[in-house]
Amino acid sequence: MGEEEKGGGEVVEILIKTVNEIASISDYRYTVKKQYCNLARRLKLLIPMLEEIRDIKDSIIPQQTLKALVMLKQALDCAKDLLMFGSEGSKIYLVLEREQIMNKYHEVTAKLEQALSGISCESLDISDEVKEQVELVLAQFRRAKGRVDANDVELHEDLLSLYNKTHDSASDLAVLRRLCEKLQLMGISDLTLESLALHEMVAATGDPEESIEKMSMLLKKIKDFVQTENPNLEAPAREKNLPPSGSGQAIVDGSHQMPVIPDDFRCPISLELMKDPVIVSTGQTYERSCIEKWLGARHDTCPKTQQKLTSTALTPNYVLRSLIAQWCEANGIEPPKRPSSSGTITQIKILLHKLTSGCLEDQRSATGEIRLLAKHNADNRVAIAQAGAIPLLVGLLSTPDPRIQEHAITALLNLSICEDNKGSIVSAGAVRGIVHVLKKGSMAARENAAATLFSLSVVDENKVTIGSLGAIPPLVTLLSEGSQRGKKDAATALFNLCIYQGNKGRAVRAGVVLTLMSLLTETGGRMVDEALAILAILASHPEGKATIGAAEAVPVLVEVIRNGSPRNRENAAAVLVHLCSGDQKHMVEAQELGVMGPLVDLAQNGTDRGKRKAQQLLECISRFLEQQNHSQAQTEAPIEQPQPSSMANSGDS
Repeated sequence: MGEEEKGGGEVVEILIKTVNEIASISDYRYTVKKQYCNLARRLKLLIPMLEEIRDIKDSIIPQQTLKALVMLKQALDCAKDLLMFGSEGSKIYLVLEREQIMNKYHEVTAKLEQALSGISCESLDISDEVKEQVELVLAQFRRAKGRVDANDVELHEDLLSLYNKTHDSASDLAVLRRLCEKLQLMGISDLTLESLALHEMVAATGDPEESIEKMSMLLKKIKDFVQTENPNLEAPAREKNLPPSGSGQAIVDGSHQMPVIPDDFRCPISLELMKDPVIVSTGQTYERSCIEKWLGARHDTCPKTQQKLTSTALTPNYVLRSLIAQWCEANGIEPPKRPSSSGTITQIKILLHKLTSGCLEDQRSATGEIRLLAKHNADNRVAIAQAGAIPLLVGLLSTPDPRIQEHAITALLNLSICEDNKGSIVSAGAVRGIVHVLKKGSMAARENAAATLFSLSVVDENKVTIGSLGAIPPLVTLLSEGSQRGKKDAATALFNLCIYQGNKGRAVRAGVVLTLMSLLTETGGRMVDEALAILAILASHPEGKATIGAAEAVPVLVEVIRNGSPRNRENAAAVLVHLCSGDQKHMVEAQELGVMGPLVDLAQNGTDRGKRKAQQLLECISRFLEQQNHSQAQTEAPIEQPQPSSMANSGDS
């Protein structure tokens, strides 16, 4: 059945699933981190709209909107592929092909904007709050489409310089050191994953041999430098035999050619093709069952390198698993069967036992692996929750160990992607623990705590619970003091929470207005969209209106109406409408600052909502000016002298 033949509800379910999968991608490569984090954050904001559309009967959804939803699905699929590559792809490739990568990013952004523009929120009777949220996302897409961010030119030039030089020099060492630091290729695990990423790209894209050789040579130079700087590191074996695209050897057996299993795909213990590859602390990869037997025999060293293991944690090697499956398919071999669900459940039970062991090392490794299991697989999220992990993870939110705490909050974030888990997380008392992390955790933990609150607040009842349990003040603090990602996560959570009327006063009393005003005026203006969107919601609340007015917001709002983006002009006008309603002081101030001309322009050329808000303001200010002129005319009219009465006249005669 074609996409357009599916019902609206079915398409929307697919859209929600795709956005949730995008939200589960936790990190991006240095070179694309800013743009890709912004894109993922914007897409998460679409969930409330999609959930409202899901509840509408198919017969009510206009055909044009259904077509737009299908277009949005195609655009989201492209966005997911792009973001996955930005999270797991080759770091070297992302630098060398930076123009191609950014062109693809702008292409995806344009597709998303086009699809969203075709969804008529008016005809679907979407709530005003959600409509404003969607319009905010659209405005951000339009701004991103027209913006060209300066990539790290030095990084690109360093790689080209390194490739073109055939001899070592002191300057080369400085270049190599810079590259290792910026690309975060500092240890054996980093180098191994980069090698695998290159290998996977070859298999998936069939990239030309010359390009792959170029990147492999660069990786070898970086590896040699890292080993020189750190002599105790074992060289990653995977970089020694990276085959160019299309190459391969086979053993001839009669009339059949039996493909040779690449060494990369064999477990170093069993020498068999790996089914469930996992990474140990030295960076080496083994078949899970083999390394578990090794560890179960009380060995504490890496079988291949003989290095002492710093941890017994086993990290699933999803990249290699995917690469093995692609190699099997290309060679006509049945891919190795993934571990059975019973095996996964057994693994989860072992991890939960470690969570309750009281041993910090066990808890650290177990929370880390649960975090990864919940990140990559929807079935795992259900299985982990059903096994009883949520209360245990909630209990670890108050641990003094920062690494365990970060793993626990991130695991809960990943688990919350599953709709059924949201209620379980809140019921387990997680909100108090999340608030504790927001106040006391590392910056990375605080960022993920804010993102978790956003995910949970998609459910309306949770907005009430989260607000009542003290989450808003630490979110405001993160919005003020956090990293750029932290500010974005805090703003997204606050916007969602303040859709509920009862949380608006809490946010105002927590000082959010002054924070938002500072974001409006900070150099670079990276948070202007979010700040104005939140102010537009708060201005409808009496406390919000009073506090915004007292913060001397009118000059800033007038400036945005004069020179801002279409969506920001619209939100600034919406705030000003509330301020001027029944308040002559703000009306006079806006009029004296020259707001009338920009309002006339907005009423003619703005967004639909912007035009309405501008027209409201123009009518309001015009009525006020007419009253002022009328009062002034009455005050300035000459006083007439009284005429002599007829009685007086008769008396004079």
